Amino acid sequence: MDAPSLREQPSQETFISLLQLDPAPMESPTAPSADKELPPLPEEASASSSSSSIPAPAAGSDAAPLGLNKSPLFYLTRIQKYSTYTITAFASLHFATTSLIPLLNNSVAASESPLLLAREIYQTPTTEPLLVGLPVVAHVASGLAIRFIRRSQNLKRYGSTATPGLWAQHAKKMSESGTIYIYRIWPHVSYISISGYAFSVFFGAHVIMNRLLPILVEGNSSSTGLAFVAHGFAKHGVLPWIAYSGLLVVGCGHMVWGWSKWLGIAPSMSSTKTTVVDKPTRKRRRRIWWGIHAASLASAGLWAAGGLGIVARGGISEGWIGRLYDDMYAKVGM
Repeated sequence: MDAPSLREQPSQETFISLLQLDPAPMESPTAPSADKELPPLPEEASASSSSSSIPAPAAGSDAAPLGLNKSPLFYLTRIQKYSTYTITAFASLHFATTSLIPLLNNSVAASESPLLLAREIYQTPTTEPLLVGLPVVAHVASGLAIRFIRRSQNLKRYGSTATPGLWAQHAKKMSESGTIYIYRIWPHVSYISISGYAFSVFFGAHVIMNRLLPILVEGNSSSTGLAFVAHGFAKHGVLPWIAYSGLLVVGCGHMVWGWSKWLGIAPSMSSTKTTVVDKPTRKRRRRIWWGIHAASLASAGLWAAGGLGIVARGGISEGWIGRLYDDMYAKVGM
């Protein structure tokens, strides 16, 4: 056996294999902090240490108050979280007028008046932007901004300039085999995020059909209500059933799981697997996981009981109002 050399070089393969690990946040038993940033880079740490050597301003001076030097992720996460309060308030009121009241009355015509009264709360020129429009836009935009910021952080730490050895191996593989290898720079997309993106599509279509379309045709939506929805179900076959079923299932699932996450109840996907050593803890988390799924399906089922069970079966509107509804649906090719 050859004697080991005193001038052996370190294994580059081991160095590269360590660099190939995908960046991912660490799991903790408690609810993870979504606004916690990665540790600073060496040059950032040296800059911050030099700036920290400056003495703090005395009390009563004109310095900025504590908490104003937070990172963008800190504010974006809170915008995404607290926008759900007004969205939930609107969704609760909309659930009562479009599902619960029709279910109790067992009639579309008898449920139109409560819907018109509720519109005086969330469809005024002041409350509609504040209670519906601005929170929805802020919620979606802040979620996208968080993803782009985390991608920028990952790119700075794991990109070509930060890991030259990994990038060299990546370029070598591309040149030898012609296959493009993409290393994970974008943050992991959770099921809550996927359902949120899908819900945005369904919600946008719902707003276009029931809010923007009447405004474009008539100038307002005073003549459209539950009967307008029932007329669409009666005239256009399976398409409304697919659209509203997707809206309810995806929307209720996203809202229930989202609130479970903010409250620290929802377990991560990895915590429901066999990676948890403590078997009772694993079983408890799995029960919570199934319980949240059951709550999502129950909320969607209750909304569908009135929305699809009563309103969707309301039938065709006759006379001039029926012709008006037909003209509105014809504007979008239905």
